[in-house]
Amino acid sequence: MEQVSSMVSNGGGSVTMQRDDEYRNRIMKNTQAKHSHGFLYSDEEISDKASTCGKLLIFLSVALVIMTLPFSLFVCFKVVQEYERAVIFRLGRLMQGGAKGPGIFFILPCIDSYARVDLRTRTYDVPPQEVLTKDSVTVSVDAVVYYRVSNATVSIANVENAHHSTRLLAQTTLRNTMGTRHLHEILSERMTISGTMQVQLDEATDAWGIKVERVEIKDVRLPVQLQRAMAAEAEAAREARAKVIAAEGEQKASRALREASEVIGDSPAALQLRYLQTLNTISAEKNSTIVFPLPIDLITYFLKTSEATTQQNAAAAAAAQQQMQMQQQQMQMQQQQFQQQQAQLPLQIQQQPQQLQLQQPLALTPQQQQPPTVPQQQQQYQQTQQISSAM
Repeated sequence: MEQVSSMVSNGGGSVTMQRDDEYRNRIMKNTQAKHSHGFLYSDEEISDKASTCGKLLIFLSVALVIMTLPFSLFVCFKVVQEYERAVIFRLGRLMQGGAKGPGIFFILPCIDSYARVDLRTRTYDVPPQEVLTKDSVTVSVDAVVYYRVSNATVSIANVENAHHSTRLLAQTTLRNTMGTRHLHEILSERMTISGTMQVQLDEATDAWGIKVERVEIKDVRLPVQLQRAMAAEAEAAREARAKVIAAEGEQKASRALREASEVIGDSPAALQLRYLQTLNTISAEKNSTIVFPLPIDLITYFLKTSEATTQQNAAAAAAAQQQMQMQQQQMQMQQQQFQQQQAQLPLQIQQQPQQLQLQQPLALTPQQQQPPTVPQQQQQYQQTQQISSAM
């Protein structure tokens, strides 16, 4: 910005003023005489008449300024800011020296007109553009364009509205550029596309006095279904890579464990050292629970003792089972004998009355003739009860 200001305010020797003078001379050289109603005028005659009339109007304007002093000073003196330039037209023609400013400049009333041009960088937010990519995918793309006026005189004289023209050109350039790209290129090569658009816009707007400084692609919106498909594809690819990495890790871990087991097998004390190292690691983390490792030999002794106890218990259980089987067999035999005795009881009961009848005629001894005592009566009663229960 400062370089442009210094170049414009540096007098007739600056590059910008030279370009303005060249443009004015080119316009005046291209002016031709017009034929109207049979009268033909040459270039010299037209320029002489225009210069004579212009000089007369300039003299009248200066006389008016002098007559209305000091009130005319409020109309004749104008001020432009540091970031502005004033393009002055006198009697419809560009004045020599190019744009004026920054600071104070002088104009003549009634014959001079001027236009303010802002040299600051402007930002244009390109609205979302529906674009059909090269692989037939519809996407919505928006961008941001940063541009500024590099030549105030050309931006006023060559185009009606330089800013509006630049914005329309940015929209069409965005659509044309995206239409020649594939979807994966649009998503992965944003910087390249932005640089291409910046070069194309800068070349097209150079004749309008516009300098395109930067172009940035803001966002690329994809259809919802396409987003879901791409997300599923990316997720499947990530899961496949994760499974491959996990398998490789397990393979390496198994190899390392095999080597470690070989080293520990060669030296039994290495396992004890590993236990102590693990205990040191656990204690460094300030845990409330500490696992103390036991010697392998002690654990082996307990394992052997438990195995012997298990075998003894198994043998005792087998012996107990055999004894129970024998007891069951004995009980079955006793039941069979009892059933046989029950079957023989009716025969014995039938034979006892016959024996009593045969014994009655026999002579009784003096002891037998005596009446039975109380114990004898009890025994007889018990035998009778046993016989009745057996029947």
